[in-house]
Amino acid sequence: MRTRPLKVALLGCGVVGSEVARIMTTHADDLTARIGAPVELAGVAVRRPSKVREGIDPALVTTDATALLKRGDIDIAIEVIGGIEPARTLITTAFDHGISVVSANKALLAQDGAALHAAAETAGLDLYYEAAVAGAIPLVRPMRESLAGDKINRVMGIVNGTTNFILDKMDSTGAGYQEALDEATALGYAEADPTADVEGYDAAAKAAILAGIAFHTRVRLDDVYREGMTEVSAADFASAKRMGCTIKLLAILERAADGESVTARVHPAMIPLTHPLASVREAYNAVFVEAEAAGRLMFYGPGAGGAPTASAVLGDLVAVCRNKLAEATGPGESAYTQLPVSPMGDVVTRYHISLDVADKPGVLAQVATCFAEHGVSIDTVRQQGKDGEASLVVVTHRAPDAALSGTVEALRKLDTVRGVSSIMRVEGE
Repeated sequence: MRTRPLKVALLGCGVVGSEVARIMTTHADDLTARIGAPVELAGVAVRRPSKVREGIDPALVTTDATALLKRGDIDIAIEVIGGIEPARTLITTAFDHGISVVSANKALLAQDGAALHAAAETAGLDLYYEAAVAGAIPLVRPMRESLAGDKINRVMGIVNGTTNFILDKMDSTGAGYQEALDEATALGYAEADPTADVEGYDAAAKAAILAGIAFHTRVRLDDVYREGMTEVSAADFASAKRMGCTIKLLAILERAADGESVTARVHPAMIPLTHPLASVREAYNAVFVEAEAAGRLMFYGPGAGGAPTASAVLGDLVAVCRNKLAEATGPGESAYTQLPVSPMGDVVTRYHISLDVADKPGVLAQVATCFAEHGVSIDTVRQQGKDGEASLVVVTHRAPDAALSGTVEALRKLDTVRGVSSIMRVEGE
């Protein structure tokens, strides 16, 4: 066994970073046995050095992350700062100085993953990022390695714990959106500013990463269609229950039937209660991967939190350390297919549409004609009327999203339609 320790620079020491440091310290002997060499926390870069960090030697703490990386004895950097800068500059600095990187930074990888992979490859170093998607759930490495000989056609899942907690509470208790968000905030699942979660930005970043791995093509954050879940209402859940469904914020990544393009999208959707994703509760994540030979695989577990995310980081650390000892590198970016990412309008899906209409003869026929003119077939219709007003709920058959969107815009212009109160896609059938 090698006696000289592999030295690790920890960039960031918040909720995740502090857990990484704790596990590295308390499990040092186990990590040594698994890696084949000691691993040593050699420095911790932070913004606020005066903060007390239990279990971390104050002598390791520095505010100069760049100097830490340039000092000449660091083997691996763990980046858990988040955001774009200074994380991007620090990662490229690490590569410039012969340091492999483990990152949990989904936003940066979704935006600049191709450039970072290229820099790692040029330097002959590793870039691992299991913790960037779905917390503790082993997902990135199985898709990059275990399924490397298979063809992945579809990935669908819940990849944001905050939104799943909110929607689960709305479903199980009848709470409104704001009430469920307040509970999520009180329990620490939602940030003080929950925009990244509830508007789908967090899930979209993860979707971009997963799509790139699944389809061996470059998918950036800007390529991912995104809708948030702030408009989901108790009435939507009531409609979903009448259909035998619930509502989840889903990331859906698909290879076109002809194999010539891919799509990536994040939005709320109704899914049947019989679908395994419907039973994913609280802040848990779950992802379905559909591969040509392996069939359907489901990955499930805690998708966020200090300890779960640190578990994924440490798994990457062990892998990268082993590669260092073997003087090898693990898998890098695989983008050989160079498939285009099609717009949302090309996606074939179903709609659940709730309309407020005048309660008078001929309205249903007028609405049905509007659907027919846009080439969208109606599956079911439910109508309720009272005191001159009525609600009309239409569920469509599968059609291109552009045709469905065009139908909705035409419906808004009908004199008999007083409002489109809800539009939601139906998935998972």
